[in-house]
Amino acid sequence: MTVEPQTLRIDAPAERVRRITLNRPEKRNAINNAMRRELFDTLQVFDDDPEVGCTILRGAGKCFSSGYDLSADLTADRPYYTAGGDGGWSRHVIEGWTGIWDLAKPVIAQVHGYAMDGGSELMTACDLAYVAEDAQIGYPMTRLISPPDAQFHTWLVGMRQAMEMILTGDSVSGLEAARIGLVNRAYPKGELEERTLGWARRIAEVPSDLQQINKRSVHRAMELMGVRTGMRQGSEIAALALHQKSVKARMQDLANSAREAFAKGDRGD
Repeated sequence: MTVEPQTLRIDAPAERVRRITLNRPEKRNAINNAMRRELFDTLQVFDDDPEVGCTILRGAGKCFSSGYDLSADLTADRPYYTAGGDGGWSRHVIEGWTGIWDLAKPVIAQVHGYAMDGGSELMTACDLAYVAEDAQIGYPMTRLISPPDAQFHTWLVGMRQAMEMILTGDSVSGLEAARIGLVNRAYPKGELEERTLGWARRIAEVPSDLQQINKRSVHRAMELMGVRTGMRQGSEIAALALHQKSVKARMQDLANSAREAFAKGDRGD
């Protein structure tokens, strides 16, 4: 890369393996548009680099990612254009996450702590996911505002498990996530880094011109089962949630609280 990223750390822990660390630990690696831009740019550079065969994505500090940074203006400085209107944000992030699927080289999520809301979307956008046994993965915003922006659940875990996760907003542990198929495997936290690196080494041994075909074969099968179309359709469902009375009331309460906090700050309270 020509510019050193500000929200990421990058290293090379093994031959033909690169590792990206989300590096906003003070914000629990909350995902803003600057991070998304740097992440996509870095992955694209690696995808075009013959010395790279596989990328690991992890988080600094206590967790993988708490989700989207709701304290940031997510309408500003987006990394790519998406048409506006209802569901515009959901369509926008789905385009970015599925763009990771479309890369030639595999991307592995290494998850510790928790992956919530948008953080769980990023985890799922990766081709493989290895997690700590005590990790917590979920989408609690379904209890407050709307279904997920990227509604991947049904394809990965089946209707019954998806329904339970969406209707409750409850998180599942790393062990449970592995049992239901949301992630590949769960390991004790102390073993997670080395175990994930072991998988990355094995994957990177396969020539990239063949590996891109292997990767594509799985994603194309998922697309034949409707995953990409279903997630795009889900963006309209997420938009519809914002027009419900309970959600409008909650959004108004949040806006009032924000104004009160700002006013107190102005007075020095």
